[in-house]
Amino acid sequence: MDNVDRQCFTVGVFQDVESAERGLEALTKEGLAAESLSLISKETPEAAALLQRTFGVEGGRLDIVRIGPVVAHGPLVGVLQGPARDLDRSGVAATMRRAGFQVHDGFIYETLTARGGVMVGVHSEPRAADALAVMFAYGGGNAAIGAWAGRV
Repeated sequence: MDNVDRQCFTVGVFQDVESAERGLEALTKEGLAAESLSLISKETPEAAALLQRTFGVEGGRLDIVRIGPVVAHGPLVGVLQGPARDLDRSGVAATMRRAGFQVHDGFIYETLTARGGVMVGVHSEPRAADALAVMFAYGGGNAAIGAWAGRV
């Protein structure tokens, strides 16, 4: 198993772009580096503007099965893509195991994102509990720390 499979992520889905922006701002105020943050959202002008404001980039565009066209940026996206670069074809539910989550967790994240939620990930094992607390405080639904890497 390569090191990518052992990276620790904290992931949650915010209800909409506005709540995701508040959550991302809180995560950075908590001292989590912008380079550790990730975002996956259905492609909308609001989501594209959030990516630009938060990361200073347009982000990548994918057409993920069971979600549709998305804007995406950050280390979680790379891990979900994996060596086969198959996130778009395999979907979030099938690829979340690469970030330490079980398939049923991935299905929840996939469903919430398909319904218009904004998935936010934090790559920061030493600060995973801090990231989780901030996500819960700011409305990050189903927030959890990926703990299954190497065991599934």
